[in-house]
Amino acid sequence: MLAILDYKAGNLTSVKRALDYLSIPCTITADAQVIAGCEGLIFPGVGAAGSAMAYLGQSGLKEIMAHEISSGKPLLGICLGCQILLEYSPENDTTTLGLIPGRCDIFTPDLTEEDGSPINIPHMGWNTVALKKDCPLFDGISSESEFYFVHSYYPNPAPEYVIGTTYYGREFCSVHGRDGLWSAQFHPEKSGRPGLKLLSNFYAYCREAANAQ
Repeated sequence: MLAILDYKAGNLTSVKRALDYLSIPCTITADAQVIAGCEGLIFPGVGAAGSAMAYLGQSGLKEIMAHEISSGKPLLGICLGCQILLEYSPENDTTTLGLIPGRCDIFTPDLTEEDGSPINIPHMGWNTVALKKDCPLFDGISSESEFYFVHSYYPNPAPEYVIGTTYYGREFCSVHGRDGLWSAQFHPEKSGRPGLKLLSNFYAYCREAANAQ
C-alpha cells in the first residue's frame, strides 16, 4: 500500500483517484502507524510553502517523514511536495524540509518564449522532460511524452540531484532526487498515460524495495 501524506494541502484526492484507477492500494493519512505499515509514500500538494511547513511541524508529519525516509522507505514528491523537499522557498520566506540540498526560485516576468514574447506566470500546461540521468520512474516512458505543469516556483537543487529538466523561458529542474527519494514538479496524476506509468513505476519500485528488506 502507498500512503498519500495528508498535510491539508490541495490535490490529495486527485492523486488517490489516479492510484485507484491503477488498482494500486493507497490511503490518505497522517497516522504514524498507518504510514509505517505502507510500502511507499507520496507527498503531493497544491498550496503555499509557508502554511504547508507550518502544518507539517504542528502535526508531527515532519518527524514521521524523516523517520520513514531514514529507514529507507521510498517517497515521491509532487508539485508543492517537490519544492519543499529542498532547503528554502522564497514563497512566504520559508525554511523547508532540507531532504535535498537546494532551494526554490520563481519565474520572472523578463523571461520570454522562443518568439520573444513574455512568458505567462504561472507556467500552466503541457511540457516535456529531458532526462539527465537514468531513473526507474521513467522506465517505459517515451522521451517525447508531455506532462502537466501548474506552478510559479520551481526547484533548484544541487546539480548532482537533477534528474530531468524542462524549458519554460529558461531551463529549470523538473525532476530531482536520488534512488528512492524522487520528486516531480509536474502532476503525474493529471498527465494521462505517461503520468500513470510513472506512478505505476514508483509503486513497482516500492514493492521491490519492501521485498528486499
